[in-house]
Amino acid sequence: MNDRLERIESVKAGSLSGLAAGFAYGTLVGVSRYLSIGHSLPLASIVIEIAIAVSGGFLFGVTYRYIIRTDRNDHLNSGAVLAFGLVRGLAQIDVRTLDLARLWMTGGIVAENILLFAVARYTLDYALTARWISPFKGSQ
Repeated sequence: MNDRLERIESVKAGSLSGLAAGFAYGTLVGVSRYLSIGHSLPLASIVIEIAIAVSGGFLFGVTYRYIIRTDRNDHLNSGAVLAFGLVRGLAQIDVRTLDLARLWMTGGIVAENILLFAVARYTLDYALTARWISPFKGSQ
């Protein structure tokens, strides 16, 4: 596959992953609002947060396609999800206000982000299996 086609496949992978991550995050926000967990955010803030999740999902999708290439290594696939989830989740924690009494919320934030990228991963895995997106083949 030439470079132009590889870039198109990467954009497809990123777009699909971004949509999956945005949908997953939007669902999580909707459920937490319905259950009144945490404080209620204005709609504009929610839209911005979903846009950030879509952006992170896009970058994950492009990177995931390059990470997995044509092999199916579950440790590598799960490691990519864990790495992206930890980076995004830990970046959202305000360590200045962290106390042990609210440590469970910190774990929830990290788990939410790992779930977000797990949804993106399984969406991409399905698309790769269905041949909607081709795996990265590298330079031959």
